Amino acid sequence: MAEKPFFRQLFQASTVGLNLVFSTFIELAIGYGLDKLFKKTFPWLTIVFLILGIISGFRDLVRLAKKQDNLSRQENGTDKKNI
Repeated sequence: MAEKPFFRQLFQASTVGLNLVFSTFIELAIGYGLDKLFKKTFPWLTIVFLILGIISGFRDLVRLAKKQDNLSRQENGTDKKNI
């Protein structure tokens, strides 16, 4: 039974890189598509949406790191108030 949380954490850690890459490329594609639709905006929407994709990818990375930190603190019996 102890292996289940380990494999869950391993799966979550392996998806962090994929989430960062996918969010970046999806936002890049949205920006590029909007620039193609509104021809006078090229390359500004591509740049703006690329930056938004990078920010959202890192935001997800930080959220997952905080979640893992909270779980490890609960397992160890430490509390944020004691620090």
